[in-house]
Amino acid sequence: MRSLTVLGSCGAWPEAGRACAGFLLEYDGFRVVLDLGYAALPRLLEHCPQGEVDAVVVTHQHPDHCVDVSGLARVRYYEAPDAPPVPLHCTPGTLDVLRALEPNPDPAEVFVVHDLASTDRIGPFDVLTVELPHYKTNLGVRLSAPGVTVAYTGDSGPSPELRRLADGADLFISDATYQGASTSAYLMTAAEAARGARGARRLLLTHFWPGSDRAVSVREAQAEFDGEVVAADEGLVLSF
Repeated sequence: MRSLTVLGSCGAWPEAGRACAGFLLEYDGFRVVLDLGYAALPRLLEHCPQGEVDAVVVTHQHPDHCVDVSGLARVRYYEAPDAPPVPLHCTPGTLDVLRALEPNPDPAEVFVVHDLASTDRIGPFDVLTVELPHYKTNLGVRLSAPGVTVAYTGDSGPSPELRRLADGADLFISDATYQGASTSAYLMTAAEAARGARGARRLLLTHFWPGSDRAVSVREAQAEFDGEVVAADEGLVLSF
């Protein structure tokens, strides 16, 4: 199976019935989680009841992208105590956030922690990372395996570096927090996300500000992007 499942799609905090950033990427039995923010863990556990994932990637330390990694640590510690540690590829500061949330068990006991900036391989995937503009260090990631390339911005303002992630990607998952005219150098509108995604085959908009009409975001992105545009929705599965 080669697919991406949306675990959460909100930015800042989750709307009722939704969750913040989280994606489950599956490739021929290998499972990697991309971010795990508020309320994303219960949705992951629908697919992996004991948190049996092969790797976790955290793009940056904001809690709407990493707080439920702490919950995943507890699941692994209590439900799979004899399982090997899960590789955690994260940015500077993420481990400090996790330890502040719950020092026992220490996250480094449950995870093997790697610097995401130095990561070039995760399971079957070749990994490219690029630093993108945000309030904290944020690394966009591009994961490529035979037949599948998925790129993910985390949170980002407009940047020419987005093209490095998007070029030839089968799926480009992009921050699209806002609508209309640009309001930030550190987060994108749907139109800015679409311009950054040019070169990819399909665009998945995510990190919507709570309460946003997502159909508006899709229309704004479609005006700037020739490929398919999809709004992230909890439980949505995209196959490759």
